[in-house]
Amino acid sequence: MVGVCSSTAMAERISCYTALFLAVMLVLSCCESSESEFAARSTVLMKKIMINKPCDEIYVVHEGDTLQSIGEKCGDPYIVEDNPHIHDPDDVFPGLVIKITPLKNR
Repeated sequence: MVGVCSSTAMAERISCYTALFLAVMLVLSCCESSESEFAARSTVLMKKIMINKPCDEIYVVHEGDTLQSIGEKCGDPYIVEDNPHIHDPDDVFPGLVIKITPLKNR
């Protein structure tokens, strides 16, 4: 009878540890999905902040930028007038440094 009691106790222990392990895995899987959801929401929020962020006074032209797109993004329709080193408005290239003066600062 002693052998039966010890194997029953061992089975109960294994069952208890298995249940504990499953509970921990369930909690971790819930935390993981909420963290990834939090990260996704944070990324969207940061993009919204960056879109609405005014440009700095000094702007470095990026690939695909035009004077019109920069002017719209930064709120400065007079980029050519404020930057005498730009001789041809169509000759804007990545790395070109320009001065930005938004309309609200004029």
